Amino acid sequence: PETVSAIQEALDICHESQEIGVVLISGEGPSPKDGGWAFCSGGDQRVRSKTGYKGGDGINRFNILDVQRQIRFMNKVVIAVVPGWAVGGGHSLHVVCDLTLASKEHAIFKQTDVNVASVDGGYGSAYLARMVGQKRAREIFFLGRSYSAQEAYEMGMVNAVVPHEELEDTAFEWAQEVLTKSPTAIKMAKFGFNLIDDG
Repeated sequence: PETVSAIQEALDICHESQEIGVVLISGEGPSPKDGGWAFCSGGDQRVRSKTGYKGGDGINRFNILDVQRQIRFMNKVVIAVVPGWAVGGGHSLHVVCDLTLASKEHAIFKQTDVNVASVDGGYGSAYLARMVGQKRAREIFFLGRSYSAQEAYEMGMVNAVVPHEELEDTAFEWAQEVLTKSPTAIKMAKFGFNLIDDG
C-alpha cells in the first residue's frame, strides 16, 4: 500500500505540473540479490491479508485502481519503460500506460492473478482484451504463462522491443518526440482513445 501511495503522489505531481509533458514509469535494477531486472511485480503477497491490502493505518486499501485511473485520465502521455519482469499488477500497470517500451533481453510479461487467488479489478483485464483480443487475453490471465518482449510485441501489448542498454535512451527519445507535438492535441487524442472504455 505504501508503494502505491507513493506512485499516486508522483502521478498527482506529474498531472498538475506545467513543467512535465511526458511521464515515464520504470523499475529500478538490477536487483542486488540476483542481478535480475523488474518493471513491477505487482502486489506484495506477503502483506496481503484475507481481506486485501492494509495500509499503515490498518485500513484495507485498493489504491491500484486509483493509480490505473490516474494514468488513464492523465492529460499527458504515460510511457511504461519495462526493463524486466512485468508481473500481475505490474503487468496491468504497463497495460494501462499509453505506450510500452520493453527490454529485448530481460522484459518478461506474466499475469499471475490465478496463481495467487487474486484478480485485476481495474482496467488491466478489460483493456488487455481490447489490445490483444478476447481469446488471447483469456489465455494470458487463465494460464499465467510468461511471454518474452518479442511475443508481447507480436500480440500488440508492446510498442517497441529495444536492446537493454538502449532502453533508457530510447525512452527519452520517444518522450522528446512527444514533447514536440501539440499538448492540446495529445490530450484530446488520448481522451478519444479512452472514450470507448472510460465513457
